[in-house]
Amino acid sequence: MDSIKNSLREILRYPSAIFGIVVILMLVALAAYAMIAVPYNEAIRLWRGGEEIWYQNPKFAAPAWINFFSSKKLPESFAVNTVNGTMQKTVTPGAEGTGTVDIAYTFDFTYDDFPQEMFLYFTTKFTEKQPFVSIVWLTPDGREIRIGSFGINQKETYRFSQDDKLKLRLKDENVMQGLFIDPKTKEIVKGKYQLAITGVTFEEGSQIDVEFVSHGLVFGLAGTDHARRNLVLPLLWGAPVALAFGLIASFGVSILTMLIAAIGTWYGGWVDGLIQRITEVNLILPFFPILIMVGTFYSRSIWVIMSVTVLLNIFSGGIKGYRAIFLQVKESMYIEAARAYGASDSRIIIQYMIPRMIPLLIPTLVSSVPSFVFLEASLALLGLGDPVLPTWGKIIEDASVNGALYKGYYYWILEPAILLMFTGLGFAMLGFALDRIYNPRLREI
Repeated sequence: MDSIKNSLREILRYPSAIFGIVVILMLVALAAYAMIAVPYNEAIRLWRGGEEIWYQNPKFAAPAWINFFSSKKLPESFAVNTVNGTMQKTVTPGAEGTGTVDIAYTFDFTYDDFPQEMFLYFTTKFTEKQPFVSIVWLTPDGREIRIGSFGINQKETYRFSQDDKLKLRLKDENVMQGLFIDPKTKEIVKGKYQLAITGVTFEEGSQIDVEFVSHGLVFGLAGTDHARRNLVLPLLWGAPVALAFGLIASFGVSILTMLIAAIGTWYGGWVDGLIQRITEVNLILPFFPILIMVGTFYSRSIWVIMSVTVLLNIFSGGIKGYRAIFLQVKESMYIEAARAYGASDSRIIIQYMIPRMIPLLIPTLVSSVPSFVFLEASLALLGLGDPVLPTWGKIIEDASVNGALYKGYYYWILEPAILLMFTGLGFAMLGFALDRIYNPRLREI
């Protein structure tokens, strides 16, 4: 217990170690929040979902907070409907089973650009006679624009920009522009707009419900990608995936490398010779191309890639470094004493030799985590990432494939890149401080 307190006291002497610990704790908190807020199965369902899940989101939308730093305010996305009461709905019964349904939604438009698109999703209930709706657009300057009138099926989608008749009425091929500008001044009219829908039903019990969706140019905390997916999801879930991959791979490689080096050093002879020959052969094998081959011809599962990574990194240069130190430990007096009272080989290796290496193992283990995190991201960037999991590398790969840099969607790449940078920086800073504490050659006098 005293040794742990002393180690903590030493760590707190280094600002770099404090910074690294804070970053790592933040990443752990982010990972825990991701797994609690969006369980694994739900995260996979959302990540692999299509239009049926993400239809309310615009494509290629920047984060909404950029409006705080820009003089040009971009329209935000919203979705309202009559089911949850966010759109006003009034039903007036008529004669012989008929009825009138008045639906309205008023919103304040104060932006300097137009929405990407607007949709109306109708859901109706009828037996034989389909309801009929009439849609009107009311502008802040008092104009009334007739959008359209038509019968609706049980599931009907109306897309404003695809209505050719509306284009003719507006005398503008760009419907969004025609709905929001003054036809005389050609400037955006700001203020309160209203969408008014009047529906007529022709049967007893017939119903009309509407969902009004406006796709803006900005959305949420992190924006959206080419598939309308909210980037908050992969940014959150990238944290547990990155930490799991980095920590498991680093821990597995470090522990197994040290254990194999200790076994080879203690037994010597053909055991040590075999371990050294395997290490020398493995050192000349191209590690990254092997992983690419595994991902291309066998499996891109993150667990398969992790297993291959650990196997290929066990017999690395670390074996020879540990062996050099274990050769000195092997000749120590306390090892001779253990032999004298009849300690078994396994007891000597595990309880006497390996504990001497723990101070050197800890900095190595912490410092190697970023390399494995970046490895997973690099494989994903090459298209060899796990197709199921939402990860930071997968975000960058999608952004690269869809030309994010050329189209100006910088947020798409910068967000995961910043998280990767902070992950590497946090573990590296803590690892350097631990190395200085535990390595006698680097310890300050």
